[in-house]
Amino acid sequence: MQFTPQPGDPTWIDLYTSDLDRAIAFYGELFGWTAERGGPEFGGYTTFSKNGVAVAGAMSRIEDEGDPYPDRWTVYLHSDDAAATEQKAAEAGGTVFVKAMEVPGVGTMAVLADVGGVGVGVWQPGPFPGFGEIGRVADGIWQDAAGLPSWFELMTRSYPQSLDFYRAVFGWHDTFTVADTEEFRYTTLHAESPMLGGVMDGQGHLPEGVPGAWVVYFGSDDTDKTAELAVSLGAKLAFEPMTTPYGRVVGLTDPTGAHFSIGGTAR
Repeated sequence: MQFTPQPGDPTWIDLYTSDLDRAIAFYGELFGWTAERGGPEFGGYTTFSKNGVAVAGAMSRIEDEGDPYPDRWTVYLHSDDAAATEQKAAEAGGTVFVKAMEVPGVGTMAVLADVGGVGVGVWQPGPFPGFGEIGRVADGIWQDAAGLPSWFELMTRSYPQSLDFYRAVFGWHDTFTVADTEEFRYTTLHAESPMLGGVMDGQGHLPEGVPGAWVVYFGSDDTDKTAELAVSLGAKLAFEPMTTPYGRVVGLTDPTGAHFSIGGTAR
């Protein structure tokens, strides 16, 4: 579906990868994406498209001993004023990794860590708005979603504090509590459609020593077959395909270790 984000909505994703050529080949085979590499002025930043519409970005990893984390996808949330969002994040207990900076002719970005220590991007659109199209999830059914970013989920060890943080920093006031039990706590970004993603309490779910993270779900017409294809292309299973009330999902890491998930149905 065409996408017009509200403040605080996921509006872009990009991949930080140690092997850009391999990533281009992998996601191209898996999702039918095409890749356009930017010029030197953009550091070779690559834009992925599906059916001619921008859906994600990628950049080569800068090896740095101070960055112990694996290759990863970053979710960017929409902001009308990235500098103001950065300031609110600092005041709410977050950490600023990359101060608001203009990407000439494109927009303004920043990168933060939320109050639970999870990295998240900020995107203030200029000529480039972000996603040209995303998939839809309605009543647990993934619709018009194959190969498109379709759901964005924060898994956190700091569930109530994180909800307070995103409400204060990104204006998440229209949220909906799906479940609130010891076994499963989950809140969605919007009380009504489109529900673009949510926040899950990771206590009791995240393995020991594994930090929280934003996870991107890509849509599929057949979750199991897409997972099989991903593994044949060099991905590894993070968790086996499972049927949930919200569709059939599977967790994967791409050939260089970046985590993502696939959501859809099984035929």
